[in-house]
Amino acid sequence: MRRKRRKSWGLLALALLLVLAGCGGGSGNDGGNGGNTENGGNAANAGGAADGSDKPLQKVRVVLDWSPNTNHTGLYVARDKGFFAEQGLDVEIIQPGEAGADQMVASGEVEFGVSYQEAVTLARTNGVPIVSIAAVIQHNTSGFASPAEKNIKTPKDFEGKKYGGWGSPVEEAVIDSIMQEDGGDVSKVVFVNVGDTDFFTAVKRDVDFFWIFYGWTGIEAELRGEELNMIYLTDYSEKLDYYTPVLATSEKLIEEKPDLVKAFVAGAAAGYKFAIESPEEAADILIAAEPDLNAELVKASQKWLSAKYQDDAPRWGEQKLEVWKNYAEWMAEHGVMEGEFDPEAAFTNEFLPE
Repeated sequence: MRRKRRKSWGLLALALLLVLAGCGGGSGNDGGNGGNTENGGNAANAGGAADGSDKPLQKVRVVLDWSPNTNHTGLYVARDKGFFAEQGLDVEIIQPGEAGADQMVASGEVEFGVSYQEAVTLARTNGVPIVSIAAVIQHNTSGFASPAEKNIKTPKDFEGKKYGGWGSPVEEAVIDSIMQEDGGDVSKVVFVNVGDTDFFTAVKRDVDFFWIFYGWTGIEAELRGEELNMIYLTDYSEKLDYYTPVLATSEKLIEEKPDLVKAFVAGAAAGYKFAIESPEEAADILIAAEPDLNAELVKASQKWLSAKYQDDAPRWGEQKLEVWKNYAEWMAEHGVMEGEFDPEAAFTNEFLPE
C-alpha cells in the first residue's frame, strides 16, 4: 500500500509553485522588473480609458508564479499594447512574495494571479476558494529532462539515478506513477533537493534528471547545442495532461466584481491571441518590458510556445471539466490529495470572450 503523504496546504502549494514555476522559469532564474509599466508604451499610463472617455482606469494587480517568461507573454502584451486599457483596466504585473501567488490571490492582496491546476486543486481541498478563470496553455508541455549522454530514455531508466527537485510529494508521486507504467521501482531513485539551482548546472554537478517545461528550458538547451532526452508526462497517462499554468482569482472577486473579472480575462485573451498570431512582435514586447531576459531565448521560446497556447481548443483559455476530474482522480489515487474536491467549482469559462 502506498504511504499517504500529508502536508499543510500552505507549504504544499508553495512547494508546487517552486517545482512547476521553477520549470517554467528556465535555467537562470532570469528576473526582471515585474511591476515596471514604463516600458512598452502602456496605454494605461495616460490615466484614461482607451475609448477617449475621461473615466479613470481601474487599477488591478496580477501576480506571476515565477520570474517573467513566455508563459506570461500575453499579460505583458495586453498591458503594453493597451488591451487591458481598452477594458478600462490599468494592470500592474508583479512577482510573488514569500507567500506565493495563490495565497496572495486567496487573501485578496492581489486580484489575479498565475497558478497551476494542481495548486488550485490542493488549495480548494483545504478550503481556500481560488478559481481558475483561463488556461494559459491547453496541454501539459512538461516532462523529465536529462542530458543525452546519461542515457535516460524511459522511466525505468530512472532507477539508480539522482532526481533534482524541490521536495514536493507531487514529484515523487508523478515519478512513481510513470515508472510503474514502465516496470520501474521508484525506491531505486535518489531524490535530491536542489532548491533554485538551474537545470544546466544541476545536471552537470548534482543530479541526473530534472522536471522542466520544454518550451523554456528545452528551448534553451537547443540554443546551447546540448542534446536532451525528454520523457513527457502526457506519454504515460492522460490524467497528467492538466492545465499548467492557469490564470486564477478568488471566489469573492467573482461574486462581488464579475465585470472586473470579465474585463481582465478579455484583455488577457486579446494579449495571448496577439502572441499566437504575432510571436516575434510579442517576444519583442516581453523583452522590452523585461530587459534582463535572454532575448534569443525569449524569441525562440515564443515561436515554439505560440502554437501551444490555444492548440486544439475552440478558443484560448477554455478548460474542460474532464481534465479537472482526471487530474483530481490521479492526485487522490497517488496520495497527494485528501479532502473533498468539486471540480465544477474549481474553474470557469464564463468570463472568456466568445
